[in-house]
Amino acid sequence: MKWTILLVIAALVVIVLLLKQSGQLSPKEAREHLKKGAVVIDVRSPGEFSAEHLPNTLNIPLEMIESAVPLRVPDKNQVVLLHCQSGMRSAMAVRKLRAIGYAKVFNLGSLSRARDILGTPSEN
Repeated sequence: MKWTILLVIAALVVIVLLLKQSGQLSPKEAREHLKKGAVVIDVRSPGEFSAEHLPNTLNIPLEMIESAVPLRVPDKNQVVLLHCQSGMRSAMAVRKLRAIGYAKVFNLGSLSRARDILGTPSEN
């Protein structure tokens, strides 16, 4: 019985990790988009953003993504790279932006993953 519970817990952990990483852009692809002028958006709250953020990123919280991105990034063919604290909100933002017609939106994942990909320290 104990082994069954452990196996179920292990399977759930694996599923959560796979879902968290699903849809994330590879570091190589992200860097190629950045070289061509991709816009990077941090979808965390303004408080999280002011505490720590990456240079040259826009802060558009998830709950404002559908209304604010068209104002800040009017070209729906512009490459947009999204990140948040863990990668979950940015994955939701990707789905929301694709639903309103943005064709080239990608999830960078977590703040630490985005920092590694961008190769820049955080600012506060």
